[in-house]
Amino acid sequence: MEDVTALVLAAGKGTRMKSALPKVLHKVGGIPMIGQVLQAVKAIGTRREAVVVGFGADAVKEYLAGRAESIVQTEQLGTGHAVMQAESLLAGEKGTLLVTCGDTPLVTTETFAALLDCHRKTGAAATVLTAKMPDPTGYGRVIRDTAGRVAKIVEQKDGTPDELAVNEVNAGIYCFELPSLWNLLHRLGNDNQQGEYYLTDVIGMFVAEGATVSALSAPDYRETLGVNSRLQLAAAEKILRERKLEELMTAGVTIIDPAGTYVDTTVCIGSDTVLYPGTILEGRTVIGKNCEIGPYTRLTNVHIGDGNRLQFTCADDCEIKDGTQVGPFVHFRPQTVIGAGVKVGNFMEVKNSHIGDGTKLPHLSYIGDSDVGAGVNIGCGVITVNYDGREKHRTKIDDHAFVGCNSNLVAPVEIGEYAYVAAGSTVTKRVPSGALAVGRTKQRNIEDWVKDDTYKK
Repeated sequence: MEDVTALVLAAGKGTRMKSALPKVLHKVGGIPMIGQVLQAVKAIGTRREAVVVGFGADAVKEYLAGRAESIVQTEQLGTGHAVMQAESLLAGEKGTLLVTCGDTPLVTTETFAALLDCHRKTGAAATVLTAKMPDPTGYGRVIRDTAGRVAKIVEQKDGTPDELAVNEVNAGIYCFELPSLWNLLHRLGNDNQQGEYYLTDVIGMFVAEGATVSALSAPDYRETLGVNSRLQLAAAEKILRERKLEELMTAGVTIIDPAGTYVDTTVCIGSDTVLYPGTILEGRTVIGKNCEIGPYTRLTNVHIGDGNRLQFTCADDCEIKDGTQVGPFVHFRPQTVIGAGVKVGNFMEVKNSHIGDGTKLPHLSYIGDSDVGAGVNIGCGVITVNYDGREKHRTKIDDHAFVGCNSNLVAPVEIGEYAYVAAGSTVTKRVPSGALAVGRTKQRNIEDWVKDDTYKK
């Protein structure tokens, strides 16, 4: 839609959030709510997106960099005043201005598209998105004339009892034609209970001029719910999560317990993958086909291939290739790459390491800053000693090496291919290929160490 410009109003402080973080930067569905709004409007093909910022402007502008243009509203004097701030930036624009709110992250791309379609088909100067609320308290009411046409919008604090009895509310989302909007904005007054310049008053002005004002009711009133408190943030999170899980199940993903499974809107999962209860998938996580994830597994920005099985696993910013078994009780830290056909057993931690195909890390070991080849066997309790108190050093274990239980590999060190490290060894220098390293003192038994005979009783 090359003639559509989006303007997002995001200057409010969000006092009820009780947070130093600007309201629109609070995450919902895995990304800041302003990000959810921008994704939805961009998906309809807008040619330009601008955001009016105010409270916490620097933080919001930092997030918007590369995503949208920003305009600062230094004083929060109402929605009409907020749109006025964009006039200088958008003065040369013609066509349709889509105005929406940065704290309504549940509106879908389909609803935005339907609003624009209604606006065009009716030839309207302005089109309003409305919703039928079970409890409209706090929302502006859409007042229609006897013919059912939009006559005006009345804010909660300014409505009469009859007007406040109406349950059709203004969602705060509009389409306007440019440049005619700017002239009306300059005529706005602030003679109301809040002393603000209401964008809603523009609707009455269009009606008074005989221009067509249209309205479209959202298919689900929950789409239009704003987020102004932590309670509302949690409610929005739940709705987005339900949508995402429905999308995944429709696409062929099995979710054993949707109520106990949390998946960000940014996550991608292949068909025939099963998610068990307690699974949390966040950020840019991508999971392939035919995987079993969970129970109680948390993955953040993890890329997983096909046919993997992970249980009781925590992983961040890493990659797991095909056919690997992980867990229970495994921690993969950032910059870790786990190869295909690897077995990672219980109570393992791997950090900033590359693990080759077919390698076995059975249990109770720490592998950090290491390059481990293919077909390697790491015994129970093996530690790569990577930190000397000032710097981190790497350990290199070549293909098909065998490292015995309770061994310490003091980096920087290399274990050659097909080399063996005897159990209980501390290795401080290179082990050649095919060699056996024994890094321990010879056992010596001291007789009669115990001075009394209690042990003989």
